[in-house]
Amino acid sequence: MSSIATTPPSPAQRSNALWAALSRNRLSWIGIGLLAAIVLTAIFAPWIAPHDPLKQHIISRLEPPSAEFLLGTDSYGRDVLSRMIYGSRVSLMVGFVAILIAMTIGSSLGVLAGYLGGIFDRLVMGLVDVLLSFPTLVLGLMVAAMLGASLENLIIAIAITEIAPFVRVARAPTIALRHRDFIEAGRALGYGPLRLMGVHIVPNMISDVVVLGSLWMASAIRTEASLSFIGLGVPPPTATWGSMIREGFEHILDAWWLTVFPSLAILLTVLALNLLGDALRDAIDPKLRSE
Repeated sequence: MSSIATTPPSPAQRSNALWAALSRNRLSWIGIGLLAAIVLTAIFAPWIAPHDPLKQHIISRLEPPSAEFLLGTDSYGRDVLSRMIYGSRVSLMVGFVAILIAMTIGSSLGVLAGYLGGIFDRLVMGLVDVLLSFPTLVLGLMVAAMLGASLENLIIAIAITEIAPFVRVARAPTIALRHRDFIEAGRALGYGPLRLMGVHIVPNMISDVVVLGSLWMASAIRTEASLSFIGLGVPPPTATWGSMIREGFEHILDAWWLTVFPSLAILLTVLALNLLGDALRDAIDPKLRSE
């Protein structure tokens, strides 16, 4: 029993579990396909975008979708499709980096709090309760407003809003594992706390954190779009989906394409990440694997 608990699943076992989960959840393939298409579009944006996203065509301002501008132009005559393609880079990068930071900090604090317990655990969980008492958007708005509008500050603001869930998800399995026989055996053999946490506890709970990360990346992208919409995101003229929706809001009645197409991009990205997160959850859930 101890060897099973201390040895994480092999790559082959994880691949088999993931493949079985994907076979059960057909919708996950839609999410994987959508996410792959969005990521590839962001990577190859300079070759895919038909126009320079910053170039203005004043005589073609607010032009509806046409053969030259497939998704129309904005109030400055810039191509909406090209700006959406380049905006995918910002949204994906902000979401990924912010979640990676939140995952690293939150998981580390959760494991430490669950393993050490006592005053440290109470302090950490008290801080988590304070963070969770604020809605995600409100907390992100407060932090972004204090730091100012820039790409780096946007990432920091979103990362702070996402730390608390990772602390809780990492802490719970750590508490369950720290009194298990194989941990006690490690202590008897002279293993230090860092080795016990890093080698024996983290591998047994990291899958839960990864699933949460895929789901909360969708939340991070929504938060980025919301902060950009109210002017606390990446400063113009850099294209982001949220800022594009904000720019088109003033012309929503006579230029619907300015808000509809960026909104659809956010919707498809969030949908893809949620479908992927469901597949990953199914792959690691022992109850679902046994069905």
